[in-house]
Amino acid sequence: MPKIRAGLLMYRFKDSKLEVLIVHPGGPYWKNKDEGAWSIPKGEVEENEDFLEAAKREFKEEIGISPNSEKFISLGEIKQKAGKIVYAWAFESDWHGLLMTQIYIEIEYPPKSNKFIKIPEIDKASFFTINIAKKKINPAQKEFIDKLEKILMER
Repeated sequence: MPKIRAGLLMYRFKDSKLEVLIVHPGGPYWKNKDEGAWSIPKGEVEENEDFLEAAKREFKEEIGISPNSEKFISLGEIKQKAGKIVYAWAFESDWHGLLMTQIYIEIEYPPKSNKFIKIPEIDKASFFTINIAKKKINPAQKEFIDKLEKILMER
C-alpha cells in the first residue's frame, strides 16, 4: 500500500502577483539541488487521522506556525514518482520568512556506510511567483500549483 502524505500550499498576492510557499529538504543529498527539489510542506498521515488535520499538523511542524485560515481549498491528490500519494489543500495567508522550528531526522550517510547523521528535514522555505515555483517544485506537485491557479482565476 502506498504511503499517504498530506500538505498545505500557502499562497498570497504580492504586488498583484500570486506567490506560493514551498520548502526545500535538508541534508547532503539535497544541498546543491534546486529545480525539482522543493515541495509543499507535507508529511505522513497517521492511522485514522483526518487528511486535512494531518496537513495542518505537518505545516505547523515544518514551518513553525499554525495555518491561520478558516477556508482551505482542496487541490486533490497526486502520485509522486516513488509511489507516494499526496493530498493537498491551499489557503491564503502571509509569513514573515523565518523558520520557527526545525525537525531533525537521522539518515545513513554516506549511503551503506552504517554511519548516521542528523539533518534538518527542511532547510529553507520561501514564497515564489508561480512561474518560479513551478520550476523549483517536485514535478508531480506542479499539478497543485496549476489547480490553485485555475481555481483562483475562476473566482
